[in-house]
Amino acid sequence: MFYGILAAFAALIVVLDQVVKYLVVQNIPLGGVVPVWPGVVHLTYVKNTGMSFSLLQGQRWLFVVMTVVILVAMVFAVKKRWINHPLGLWALAAVAGGAVGNFIDRLFLGYVIDMIEVEFVNFAVFNVADSFLVCGAIALVIYTLFFDRRQKEEKGHDSAL
Repeated sequence: MFYGILAAFAALIVVLDQVVKYLVVQNIPLGGVVPVWPGVVHLTYVKNTGMSFSLLQGQRWLFVVMTVVILVAMVFAVKKRWINHPLGLWALAAVAGGAVGNFIDRLFLGYVIDMIEVEFVNFAVFNVADSFLVCGAIALVIYTLFFDRRQKEEKGHDSAL
């Protein structure tokens, strides 16, 4: 049941990401800017053939293959129960949803549609999928550093008794 909820969460991320991208493409010209919160954030429609900060431009198939490998590894880790704490599982679901959202763009368009641009700091334009990828990755690091280690230490302590 819990895995179904996680899968639904990941699917919701994909749907939200794709709907936002569709709305941006339909309503903002390429390179166009729409203020959302002046001085804080605006929408800027850009096409990105690379990754964050436009690194590795034009490496579409590298990203497609990497995404498939990472998703398979995540499923394997869950099936092997290497990650079984709720925080780790929610983090993986967020990463998976974000990865699939951008994967769809890369596979069918050859680029990722980005649109969220913060004005108060010089940062890359990003999208909904990127947001979940980053937040999921941060949660996964927190899980690994604080929760996974504690579980392994408790198991090691229990087996020593």
